[in-house]
Amino acid sequence: MSGLLGSRTCPGPGETSDLKFPLGAKFREPLTETRFQQLFGDAEQEPEPLAEPRWSRLRGLWRRRAGACSGRGAWRLLLARLPPLRWLPRYRWRAWLLGDAVAGVTVGIVHVPQGMAFALLTSVPPVFGLYTSFFPVLIYTLLGTGRHLSTGTFAVLSLMTGSAVERLVPEPLEGNLSGIEREQLDAQRVGAAAAVAFGSGALMLGMFALQLGILATFLSEPVVKALTSGAALHVLVSQLPSLLGLPLPRQIGCFALFKTLAAVLTALPRSSPAELTISALSLALLVPVKELNVLLASVLCFTSSLDTRYNVQIVGLLPGGFPQPLLPSLAELPRILADSLPMALVTFAVSTSLASIYADKYSYTIDSNQELLAHGVSNLVSSLFSCFPNSATLATTSLLVDAGGNTQLAGLFSCLVVLSVLLWLGPFFYYLPKAVLACINISSMRQMFFQMQELPQLWRISRVDFAVWMVTWVAVVTLSVDLGLAVGVVFSMMTVVCRTQRVRCLALGLAEGTELYRPLRESHKLLQVPGLRILSYPTPLYFGTRGQFRRILEWHLRLGEGGQLTPKTDSPPDAVAEPVRVVVLDCSGVTFADAAGAREVVQLASRCRDAGIHFLLAQCNASVLGTLTQAGLLDRVTPEQLFVSVQDAAAYALERLELTGPKTCTVWV
Repeated sequence: MSGLLGSRTCPGPGETSDLKFPLGAKFREPLTETRFQQLFGDAEQEPEPLAEPRWSRLRGLWRRRAGACSGRGAWRLLLARLPPLRWLPRYRWRAWLLGDAVAGVTVGIVHVPQGMAFALLTSVPPVFGLYTSFFPVLIYTLLGTGRHLSTGTFAVLSLMTGSAVERLVPEPLEGNLSGIEREQLDAQRVGAAAAVAFGSGALMLGMFALQLGILATFLSEPVVKALTSGAALHVLVSQLPSLLGLPLPRQIGCFALFKTLAAVLTALPRSSPAELTISALSLALLVPVKELNVLLASVLCFTSSLDTRYNVQIVGLLPGGFPQPLLPSLAELPRILADSLPMALVTFAVSTSLASIYADKYSYTIDSNQELLAHGVSNLVSSLFSCFPNSATLATTSLLVDAGGNTQLAGLFSCLVVLSVLLWLGPFFYYLPKAVLACINISSMRQMFFQMQELPQLWRISRVDFAVWMVTWVAVVTLSVDLGLAVGVVFSMMTVVCRTQRVRCLALGLAEGTELYRPLRESHKLLQVPGLRILSYPTPLYFGTRGQFRRILEWHLRLGEGGQLTPKTDSPPDAVAEPVRVVVLDCSGVTFADAAGAREVVQLASRCRDAGIHFLLAQCNASVLGTLTQAGLLDRVTPEQLFVSVQDAAAYALERLELTGPKTCTVWV
């Protein structure tokens, strides 16, 4: 654009300079959208539909998949759905096998006490935590794409499942159940937990069928971290009765955390000194020697007969082998869908985000839709073996990476450790005090509590994200995990909507000697031609912003009486004294437009035409331009008024202003 400008004399401070615009000086002919398509468009390619319905795209996708299920296409589909067929042929046996074996055994040793501990959170017997540490891990090894991901029992999901189980199968008010009644109650609760896992898995498989892996983006990082930190506090408070040896019923619903604290404080005089001592010693030794502490506690309880002399609650007999496959009661599905949906979202969001972190670190990619399939099948199939909902876990994933794990093969070694406990080593845990499992639950929350250390940095980076974190955390703590998740997602979406409402329309000016148009508020040395307004609206144009768009454009163009209510302009007051004759609307920041927004642009074009203002559009993406066209924009403007860039639209506008001689451009310094 420097050829369009000519020379100027630098003014003194606070002065105005006159800039000469020779009429015949220009770079090239302004390029419209129509001319661009003639020059660079593919004439042989059929035009792509502007807005193909999602169902039509899915139908086409499934037709292509059906057509691919023969010969080479079927093999490609099998490779896509069974990741081991891709990574096993390239497995470096000498370099990776030892690391996978050591990491898998290490994680498996952790899975044994942790699985039993998280089973208590789920309100089912400890052995079902071992089942959940075996079947899902085995299935994810076959279907997952996260090479460094460790799956199994997860504290947040166990807490959410336990709340649902306690609501579906509450403890009898009279208490003091006989052995048979306790077994019947446990069986009902196991069935309810398995039904929740079945529903969660079915929902994730439905999301996979619809290719909804993008839904994970709606759970932002502040929401996920605040959810897990708030849930960690719930876990800590819920384990207080077990730490103190108080047989208190579990509180569920809103304000459950405060109800539990009140019940514990009321019953504190009845706490068991023996279990309190065990809990204190376990917490002191748990961090450095977790697994050794479990064995020592079992030996101490056996030799001292703490279960009979001091009524210390112990794990008891762990049945050997595996349970018979059993389909969960489908009659419970309508009642548990409201619980299964947030669990499915949490499972997918936490697992995918954790897998992405290590995929970026070790330079490989994951398939979010394949992750939906892996976790969906993992939850659905494992529910047939009385497992409760499962997902990836932060603690064991970090442990697997630190121990040298390289691929999903580490999951098989982890399964071997759990299998040995189920088949042979179960009796050694008979005398393990449940207070120790409660301590394991608390110690497993350390990393989730440490996430609160990131809050000062989050405050410096983004106050909005900090607000999302705090609102989600407060909602999780005061209400419940699932309601807190809903509040966090809704609030984070509201912040996005509110930020689109606060975007300012920017008046642009030309940087002398360049073709760059920058916001006038960035510098008072930018050039502005009298009678020409170049406006940038950097936000989506939809029903929520159409009113703001109308008011701001009316103010800038002096249309109607709406100018008195809009924000202040970015340009100097004298620069807009001359009536606007040409306006260029830069649409590069308009990422999408709906029907209401498109009609607003069409109405603006009509009002500009009636007011004698030449209306030009610049740099619309194909989707926005298609929506505007469908809304009738070409009935108000000609194709020659649509330009591929602001520079081309401005060059055309200067010609439109009938520069028959030297004109004056104001430079503010």
